[in-house]
Amino acid sequence: MARQINLNADMGEGFGAYEIGDDEALLPIVRSANIACGFHAGDPLTMHHLVTRATAAGVSLGAHPGFNDLWGFGRRRIDTSPKELEYMVAYQIGALQAMASYADAKVTHVKPHGALNNMAAEDADLARAIGRAIKAVDPSLVYVALAGSEMEKAGEALGLPVAREGFCDRQYEDDGNLTSRKIPGAVIKDPEVATRNVVNMVLNQEIVSRNGKRLPRRIDTLCVHGDEPSAVALARSVRSGLEAAGVEIVPLTEMALG
Repeated sequence: MARQINLNADMGEGFGAYEIGDDEALLPIVRSANIACGFHAGDPLTMHHLVTRATAAGVSLGAHPGFNDLWGFGRRRIDTSPKELEYMVAYQIGALQAMASYADAKVTHVKPHGALNNMAAEDADLARAIGRAIKAVDPSLVYVALAGSEMEKAGEALGLPVAREGFCDRQYEDDGNLTSRKIPGAVIKDPEVATRNVVNMVLNQEIVSRNGKRLPRRIDTLCVHGDEPSAVALARSVRSGLEAAGVEIVPLTEMALG
């Protein structure tokens, strides 16, 4: 059996008349879409359009909840209590579920966005709050978690299906967390560099930090940030490189998650 991996992208991150990213070009490449739910980006029309197009393309749907921060695109850290966060995440999942019903589709995973993702990767209380929200809404939803993070631990402790995530377009620190976007080079824009990193990540089940430290990590899904201008070219290159290495790209719903 060929090795399998899921390729996902953060999508639907426009708002009103404003479009961010080329979702139409990404949909034929990726197999899962993490759709903004109206807090850091997204709105009912954007969500409705994307769930319809993604479902038609056979792309599995995921909620992409973030902080209520349109101005900062959800990439600014906000101090919040675990209980507040739990309800905020549940609310956003429900919004996408409502829109998915118009396409006769089902939301199948949840992947936190931006600063929320980075904070929950390090903070066990926040990671568990996200997990509790997922479990309360639908315990069959997959918790997409940075590989090796507090989110992965929380999902496992709560009995949720967990997809351990690697990033195609980001550098890592020695502790396995993502390098801050404030640091030059934190976002990888070169498709060749990204492809080389990702093929190694999948075949050898490891991430390599920007300092060269190798960290063993199980990887189930790979993320491309759809708001980056380089996203389409990078996603296309990564997919081609993985397939050339004998890796099958499948929807998250087809991955065997432990």
